[in-house]
Amino acid sequence: MKIAARIAIVRARWNEDITRKLEEGAVKAAAAAGARADLFTVAGSFELPPAVALLAETGTYDAVIPLGCLIRGETPHFDVLAHAVARALSELAITYPVAIPFGVLTCDTAAQARARAGGRQGNKGAEAVDAALELVALRQSLRGTSARRSSRSASTARSRSTQ
Repeated sequence: MKIAARIAIVRARWNEDITRKLEEGAVKAAAAAGARADLFTVAGSFELPPAVALLAETGTYDAVIPLGCLIRGETPHFDVLAHAVARALSELAITYPVAIPFGVLTCDTAAQARARAGGRQGNKGAEAVDAALELVALRQSLRGTSARRSSRSASTARSRSTQ
């Protein structure tokens, strides 16, 4: 799908070998779709939601794509982070008029993460861009419908006032 859109890709540096591959997939998907992508980094996945909020607030972007990778360890830390990040990104996605997909891997092992970052399971970074651009296209089509409705309403009002 070709679409005129400006997107921000925000990548967590934690688990960088994996998140760089997610970013590579995201950048390729954006270029293939004709979208302009600006790249940003943050320390880890926990820092993604505040960065997404800052970028969404600028009004510059049609989509903000967070990319991160959480891998389960021996402590409950993974569960705490995974839930906090998912909840925060979900809230942002319904708060801002910007497409915000979920591009954070939550895997049990590094092998699972690698498989989803350009391995046999595809590239979830590219999939996040595709999902965001679908939302952007929907938003753009609704704006077009709304503008046509407003134009028709104005035309009807003008014709009534000239009668």
